[in-house]
Amino acid sequence: MAFERNNFLVAKKVALPKGELSVECNLNAGCALAKVLSVAVDACVQGKEVVSGMINYSGAVDVKVIYLTEEGEIGTVSSRCPFSSKFEEAGIVAGGCAQISVNVIDYTCDLLGGDSIRISTDLMQSGFFVSSGSVSTLRCDEADVCYQTEGMEIIKFLGCANDTLTIESDINLRDNIKKILLTESKALVRTAESGANYVVLTGDVVSRVLYINENDKFESGYIYDSFKQEIELAGVTRDSLVEGYASVCQEGVATEIVQDERGGKLVVKTPINLTAFAFDKENVSVIKDLYATKAEVNITTESFSMNNLCGMEVVEGKIEGSLTIDEDNPRVDKILFSGASRVSVTNQYIQERELFIEGIAQTTVVYLNDDTSSLYSVVIDVPFVISDKTNCQGASTQAVNAILTDVDVVVKKGRELIFDAKVKATVVCCCDVAGAVISDASFGEEFGERDYAMEVIFAKKNSGLWETAKAARVREEQIVAQNPEVIFPVE
Repeated sequence: MAFERNNFLVAKKVALPKGELSVECNLNAGCALAKVLSVAVDACVQGKEVVSGMINYSGAVDVKVIYLTEEGEIGTVSSRCPFSSKFEEAGIVAGGCAQISVNVIDYTCDLLGGDSIRISTDLMQSGFFVSSGSVSTLRCDEADVCYQTEGMEIIKFLGCANDTLTIESDINLRDNIKKILLTESKALVRTAESGANYVVLTGDVVSRVLYINENDKFESGYIYDSFKQEIELAGVTRDSLVEGYASVCQEGVATEIVQDERGGKLVVKTPINLTAFAFDKENVSVIKDLYATKAEVNITTESFSMNNLCGMEVVEGKIEGSLTIDEDNPRVDKILFSGASRVSVTNQYIQERELFIEGIAQTTVVYLNDDTSSLYSVVIDVPFVISDKTNCQGASTQAVNAILTDVDVVVKKGRELIFDAKVKATVVCCCDVAGAVISDASFGEEFGERDYAMEVIFAKKNSGLWETAKAARVREEQIVAQNPEVIFPVE
């Protein structure tokens, strides 16, 4: 008598260990600098390689600096600083898929004299890894082995796919532009739907352009757009569970001024990197109990966990805060512009079916002081909490991507800056589902020959046919054939 092993695959999503790293960027403005007014820092992932126990990836920090020259001119210099890093985790296996996020925690800016600027950026790397885990089950066709089966719903990982598209957004101009100082573009996925061997991701693109018009006045405006992209992914059906992610590498964002006989407009081209993950539900049959009629059976039970995608949700909220400028610093007589806005999510949790997202919003304000006739800048950090009802389970883990929109700053009484903005966040919920199967069995001591002609069995109340036959070490058919008047479960 022998048992055969069968295996089935389940989705395994594990969080990658968070880690900090630093990247230093050196910029050359090509002219004598008086001061740095604003620094926009963003990071993106460019490529990754998955090997056993490790994920190696490359990325870049995009830096855009608005400065004031010694001649009183305002200009912009940008740079891209590549870096590489890795994740090490025992659960990483070749053939899986990873989603990696690199967020800016903080930065320092040093004016080195002359025309040189040094930006030191602190980054936080995080993400998750998805693969297929193997679960062992048994199969046996021996006539002396009796077994019960049951159906089990499992979640399978179908795979991931990447794609890139460029969204061209435009806005009509109210006046002529003298100089574009800064363009910041962000994107997030709002919905993910499945089809026959493809996934459709839809989402939002938000761009903010800061410029100087022909009257040497600072102007800024938001450009809102949307995208819809179909991504090929083999094995996906209309019933598959899918999730999607979007990111923008700022170096690729291009801004153009288009003039024609009908007037002028501002065109922003935003390259968006998209990633889709797909899962499927499947029913498998497994042995939940077994015994042999001629020998003892030693059973090994294996516990396992798999991931169940709970869906994607969008949470939106308003952020309000203020900053009081210290008395040692010049008062604000006029705000010229604000920019270099970003948002960092620091925590997320579910409480009483409500999803809470905590984070910090940041922007830089450049203002004029009349007494000194000089420009100054200050960074505003505003902690926030937004929430909304959710279908996610309390024990689920969440991946959050957030962007800021409609950032506005006004001054009150010369020293208090009032910050107002909106935040959008896409949340992907995923919970662990536990299960157990009989993974192995072996035969022990054989039973001796029965030396009697009849055996009387006293079954316990509510005992079923299976329990009764197993206790007697005979097949169910024999119990039924020899006791046609007995109804199970017994009374």
